[in-house]
Amino acid sequence: MGGGISPGRVTLDDESAEWVRALRGSAPERQQAVDRLHALLLRIARKEVARRAARLGVTGPELDDLAQQATSDALLAITRKIGDFRGESRFTTWAYKFVVLEVAGKVARHFWRDPGVPMEGEQWERLPDRFGLDPARESEWRDLLAALRQAVQDTLTEHQRRVFVALVLTGVPLDVLAAELCTNRNAIYKTMFDARRKLRAALAAKGYVDDTMVRRP
Repeated sequence: MGGGISPGRVTLDDESAEWVRALRGSAPERQQAVDRLHALLLRIARKEVARRAARLGVTGPELDDLAQQATSDALLAITRKIGDFRGESRFTTWAYKFVVLEVAGKVARHFWRDPGVPMEGEQWERLPDRFGLDPARESEWRDLLAALRQAVQDTLTEHQRRVFVALVLTGVPLDVLAAELCTNRNAIYKTMFDARRKLRAALAAKGYVDDTMVRRP
């Protein structure tokens, strides 16, 4: 009964069914499937860490080691939870989510191991593209970003600054950040809400934003 599909599950596509069968097969067949899955997950992990590399300030062997660790942990989780696969997506899509989550978690842990908050560097240089700022008005938004950077440094508490940098600059996922801080999403939202109010007030004081924005609840 353990190898069957429960009545609540959808019918698996052929490829997904083959993955499930092989991962539950005999020892040699299972090992072959695990090896193939490891190769697929490692490719995804390497793409993910490469995408985040500039934010991390990590290169070379350390970066690949992070991908290898994420792949191994994801593979272990997948083989343990194979019985939870319901066929609502392709098996590989389901499996890829594990390794992406593992990469995000390890990126967050790497970030929090560093007691310093990067107030300089490429993270700030990427904000114009992420926010869709008009290149034709570069002189304006460069002054605004410089003022914002100074406000983050001067007006936020250390905790608010770390949360702001993690979410806005480093791109740490909210759930991962909450887990790393042993808190919950609502507490992170409250921290960011308070941080934004402080930043708006600081920018308004220097004439970069309308001060009516600061008084909004």
